[in-house]
Amino acid sequence: MPASRPPAWYLVSLRAQGEHAAMRRAAARHGGGLLPLSPWRLQPRHDEASRGRLEVALRAPVLVFTSPAAVRAAAALVPLAAQPGRHWLAVGAGTAAALRRAGIADARAPSRMDSEGLLALPALAAATRVGLVTAPEGRGLLAAALAARGTEVVRADVYDRVPVPLSGSAVARLAALDAPACLALSSEQALRLVLGQLPPDAARALRSATAVAASERLAAIASDLGWQRVVSAGSPRPAALAGAAASALGPG
Repeated sequence: MPASRPPAWYLVSLRAQGEHAAMRRAAARHGGGLLPLSPWRLQPRHDEASRGRLEVALRAPVLVFTSPAAVRAAAALVPLAAQPGRHWLAVGAGTAAALRRAGIADARAPSRMDSEGLLALPALAAATRVGLVTAPEGRGLLAAALAARGTEVVRADVYDRVPVPLSGSAVARLAALDAPACLALSSEQALRLVLGQLPPDAARALRSATAVAASERLAAIASDLGWQRVVSAGSPRPAALAGAAASALGPG
């Protein structure tokens, strides 16, 4: 049996441990390989205090979930059930899909999948009280913008991002990478955690990759942090990030 062809290019993924599979499949559809750099692991909360805060948040007329992980962790704490007059909003299509899998058929996400897109949704623009289901430090811009509008934000942190050391073998692969590469950028916090751990040679290799940002805000951050070539995917979904990366590199 002939050996499989090596990837024509690589996508560097900064997602949590165990959360790279969808990104790997998306890159492979365009002939790319994956180089995962995980700066944290996701740890759902199971304590009674977190359950109690979630129950209070879920009584708000408008609910916002900030990630698929937030949906999974919330559903493990309290059964999620649609109710008349309640709006279930998601920061992106992946989170909306997770809500539908949890039984919320009318979950909605903005076409612009970031905090600014959420803030423009009519249900959120008119809200006086919002339940925000997230993780610590998650969606700070959204919470601040809602508070500035006079909206009461009932926050429920249902999981934690626990920082972990980067894989030594992954860092070595990055430093030695001799194929075209793109950085899939969907989290400023993840990027800063990764940069803080990389030795100089690996940091240079990462900055030499094309940064494919999930939003214009993240594109600006990448530029500020030293990336010379930055493109916007317009979405944090793996398919969008991998597709934008393949287009930017032109692998053929």
